[in-house]
Amino acid sequence: MARSIPSPPGGGTARRRTTRGRQGLTGWLFISPVVVILGLFLVVPVLMAAWVSVSDWTGRGSPVGGSVSFVGGQNYSAILDGDGLASRDFGTSIRNNLYYVLLVVPLQTGLSMFLAVLVNRQVLRGRGFFRTAFYFPSVTSSVAITVLWLFLFSSTGVVNRVLSFISVSGPNWFQDPRGVIHVILAAVGLRTAPEALTAPGFLGISGWEWLSGPSVAMSAFILMAIFTTSGTFMLLFIAALQNISGEVQEAAMVDGANGWQRFWQVTLPMLRPTLFTVLTLGLIGSWQVFDQIYTGTQGGPAKTTLTPAYLSFSTAFNNQRWGEGAAIAFILFAIIVTLTLLQRLALRERDVPRRRRMVPVTASSTGARTASSSALPVKEPKR
Repeated sequence: MARSIPSPPGGGTARRRTTRGRQGLTGWLFISPVVVILGLFLVVPVLMAAWVSVSDWTGRGSPVGGSVSFVGGQNYSAILDGDGLASRDFGTSIRNNLYYVLLVVPLQTGLSMFLAVLVNRQVLRGRGFFRTAFYFPSVTSSVAITVLWLFLFSSTGVVNRVLSFISVSGPNWFQDPRGVIHVILAAVGLRTAPEALTAPGFLGISGWEWLSGPSVAMSAFILMAIFTTSGTFMLLFIAALQNISGEVQEAAMVDGANGWQRFWQVTLPMLRPTLFTVLTLGLIGSWQVFDQIYTGTQGGPAKTTLTPAYLSFSTAFNNQRWGEGAAIAFILFAIIVTLTLLQRLALRERDVPRRRRMVPVTASSTGARTASSSALPVKEPKR
């Protein structure tokens, strides 16, 4: 029986290193245009904005010119110290956006999952039509949707007209600065703040203001966000549901699980990666809301629809305080990253054994196994 002569030691390794080096160089050559574009239009502007946030640039000339000096954390302290108007405006924007996130993200996630499960049912006829209808608001211009929303929720709009049919006097949606929680408390007789909640608190905002809830105007924006984004996340859930094998559902049915138990114990755990994606995208989009505010109310009424993204734009471009505007943007970035990491920690898989590391099979390991197997005695075939 003929046996192959082993190659000289080290020769195969050198050839593999040369091949990998050429492949790596080829890969870098292919992606170099994208790297250059991202560097020029993403990395460089971010670095310049970081410099502006710690400088006294006034918007005139180059931000890296000789007339611009380093001021350290002065712009950040003006926003976070809680004493000045800039800090109070930032605290108001955080309060408004916090209620926006707390309501939009869970509601749009739950609604999109419900729609996905609904249109994914095999017994439903016209599923393509319903998918298109639910997704259509997501592809419509946000500016057009905002203008339509302003018309629908005006004091004499369609929404108030419909409410009048059931003897409900609708509010002046985009002109009412009252918080929803304050409106409810006033309805039960609590119209003034308790003494313990009147003192200025975090970021110059009193506890009574922190507990006001979203304003009536912000509530209209919350409904609009849920209406326009649920269709997009519905498609993500549909794709995940279609990747779940029908055998898993059949096995659960054989075990006697009803529809709710199959969804809660089987379907939902298998949707964990998609759920994390939807929650992360919803969290980022909710904290970065800008175009609806800019087109609709520009922070009014009484700054109850002011958001950090719009405040950053207004501070820099309208008030010419470029350092504070850039600082607000980076504080918002830190908030988003922190909440995303906490969300990732909360949704991580628990009680799952650590996967064994997969060792790739190389030519050397294959040759070693071949050599070891060739050392075994070979049984001659019978003649």
